[in-house]
Amino acid sequence: MIGTRNLGELTVGAQGLGCMGMSQSYGVRSNDEESIATIHRALDLGVTLLDTANVYGAGANEELVGRAIAGRREQVVLATKFGIVWNDNASMGARGDAAYVKQCADESLTRLGVDHIDLYYQHRVDPNVPVEETWGALAELVQAGKVRYLGISEASAETIRRAHAVHPISALQSEWSLWTRGIESEILPTCRELGIGIVPFSPLGRGMLTGTIASTADLPADDMRRRLPRFSESNFDHNLALVDELRKLAAEKGITAGQLALAWVQNQGRDVVPIPGTKRRTYLDENVAAAEITLSPEDLSRIEAAAPLDAIAGARYPEEFQRVTGN
Repeated sequence: MIGTRNLGELTVGAQGLGCMGMSQSYGVRSNDEESIATIHRALDLGVTLLDTANVYGAGANEELVGRAIAGRREQVVLATKFGIVWNDNASMGARGDAAYVKQCADESLTRLGVDHIDLYYQHRVDPNVPVEETWGALAELVQAGKVRYLGISEASAETIRRAHAVHPISALQSEWSLWTRGIESEILPTCRELGIGIVPFSPLGRGMLTGTIASTADLPADDMRRRLPRFSESNFDHNLALVDELRKLAAEKGITAGQLALAWVQNQGRDVVPIPGTKRRTYLDENVAAAEITLSPEDLSRIEAAAPLDAIAGARYPEEFQRVTGN
């Protein structure tokens, strides 16, 4: 059993489980039986924070998680999100008006089969709606007992402060790993000043930091990573060279490259609860083991030298995804 950490006043296992890939994005057909078995195994290991969203699999992921936790609700800290909408041209948009917030919460409760959500995130910030309106509606959901704690995802430091002034934020969910370190300069200090926990998604660099992807040919034809600039032919080899250096350091410690990368995130503070995603029990066990790896100051220095800040080539997202990230 892994230990616990706090996201604001919310106590969770030291590592969470991202459930998105069980229903979308990474090109492999879903296997609900194995996904549910993976969630059950996670709970057995003390991984209590389960992360989903209303857009994952167009609602199918929430339904899957709901089936998995039936009968084990008291063991789960259930997190879901609202706010991403897909436009007709396949670009990502955001919606945060009060009526939509309440509609989404009710729909998620139904799909999940529960009477409350433990941690409800604004998935992306709507640039056309004051964040105060969105968070006023979220505060009403807390008062109504439909939601216990609130979070925000991929938000700027200014937006975090504005939302927190309306209702306390328990957690910020943003991408953070040796692959993506943009939150470190301004957003991370803001969260720590305000007592907001950090929930890094894609702490394994969308799988790249595991060292198991040798070329873009390893990705299924319908894998969304083929659309990401960091996986493009012009950037892939450069980024793979950095992963090779991490693999060498991991071998010295007798662990995998993925465990080293995940341990780096776990070692960034007691207020950090990464949510690596997997749909297989084998990878879950490997990930959870990383929560118990302690890195020395020398280890951290060598990792930083192997994967320096801003060393990764390519943007995080293509332009059609980027417009509503970091508002």
